[in-house]
Amino acid sequence: MYQHHDWQGCLLDYPVNKVVCVGSNYAKHIKEMGSATPQEPVLFIKPETALCDLKQPLALPQGLGEIHHEVELAVLIGTTLRQATTEQVIQGIVGYGVALDLTLRQVQAELKKTGRPWEKAKGFDNACPMSGFIPAKDFANNPQNTVLGLKINGEWRQQGNTEDMITPIIPLIAYMSKYFTLRPGDVVLTGTPEGVGPLNSGDNLEVVFDGKSVSTRVL
Repeated sequence: MYQHHDWQGCLLDYPVNKVVCVGSNYAKHIKEMGSATPQEPVLFIKPETALCDLKQPLALPQGLGEIHHEVELAVLIGTTLRQATTEQVIQGIVGYGVALDLTLRQVQAELKKTGRPWEKAKGFDNACPMSGFIPAKDFANNPQNTVLGLKINGEWRQQGNTEDMITPIIPLIAYMSKYFTLRPGDVVLTGTPEGVGPLNSGDNLEVVFDGKSVSTRVL
């Protein structure tokens, strides 16, 4: 069962709760998906059952079409945030990590056509492989200027920088807190750069984050 942990693997004393995500937060990703730039952040939630350890082999659902990778900066929330100010958000962030927002792409496309919610495409079991978290106080670089990337079988598939977000981290979390109370142990995903694509059984993945990397494979 998934538990939050730090980058070295030590367990963190935070409960495992929901994951609040944003779609369409990088311009080049919006372009590759053929979408329109939203007027405000597009929010959706993954349940806690979507979380799994990024270091463990990924077990993905079968028979539901292509599953696409979306590498994202992840933020661990440490205090309750409700209608939060910028300063409250800054104080409420306890860690940064990297995650894969896995997406049943064909399921999502059908849901979009009919204007239905995305949860089936985004919230399935193991849809959010998560790294360990680097404590915010120990994060040497600017989280808003951090390199993200994904290699599959040794080839780059996604490369981006968090400075390219349409809605930056702090105002994004403040916006989320207008609609959803964020509690200790909640995780925020901040959007993906361009280069999303399908995963296949047997793929070897290397997720790159702020000069560090996490390796895993698809079962």
